[in-house]
Order: sequence, then structure tokens, then C-alpha cells
Amino acid sequence: MQITTFNPMILSKNADEIIKLFEELGFEKRHQKDGIDNKDISSTRMTDANGFHVDVARVESMEQDMTTMRMNVRDFDEAYAFFKDHGFVNARGDDHSVDSESSRSCLLISKSGFSIQLTQHIRKEDREG
Repeated sequence: MQITTFNPMILSKNADEIIKLFEELGFEKRHQKDGIDNKDISSTRMTDANGFHVDVARVESMEQDMTTMRMNVRDFDEAYAFFKDHGFVNARGDDHSVDSESSRSCLLISKSGFSIQLTQHIRKEDREG
């Protein structure tokens, strides 16, 4: 399995406050995606001068903030099968993934409770092919 990026991700209905906090720590917004899964969900990628990344997702349905690990991979299906074989379950309780023109992702939860936001960015050359 080829991992392309790995960093913390915070899911919260109070994303603006968290983004402001990280901006005060020197992080800058690099990318934002809105309307994820055709819902009122957005994700903001932030980077600091040292190249560290944190993603902050606004998820209105979150009762409590959740910190997860975002793992970008080259092959979503391969990684999904790997984690399922190791006892992870899709947080939605089915095999639902959030699919868009540029990415595919889902939240996976381990038996002990830690989570991974599994994502594959669909590269432009893969979309054209």
C-alpha cells in the first residue's frame, strides 16, 4: 500500500474556532473543499512554515470534536481491504465512501476506537485516462 500523506485531522461543528487557533500558531489555509457528500461539510487543509499539516473539517452533526488521522493512499480499494482485514469498520456501518471527481474517502474505526480518515486523491491524469 502506498501512503502519500499522513497527518492529523480534526472533525468539529466549531471548525472556524479551530482554524483560527491554528492560524495563531502559524498555520495557513492551503485548500478548502465544501459540500462534501452533498452535505453541509467542509474540509480545510492547513500548513505551517515547517511543512506540518493539519486538516480541519466542519461537520455540523458532530456532538463532540473528534481527532483522527488522515491517510492519503494511491489505491483506496487496496487500503480499505487492508484495514477491514485488520478489524476496522466503516463509521457509517456499511461500505459507503464519499466519492467526488477528485477524491474518494471514508472514516474507518478500529476495534479499540481510534480512527483513520482514508482518502485517495484522484489525480488529473487518472481522470483523463
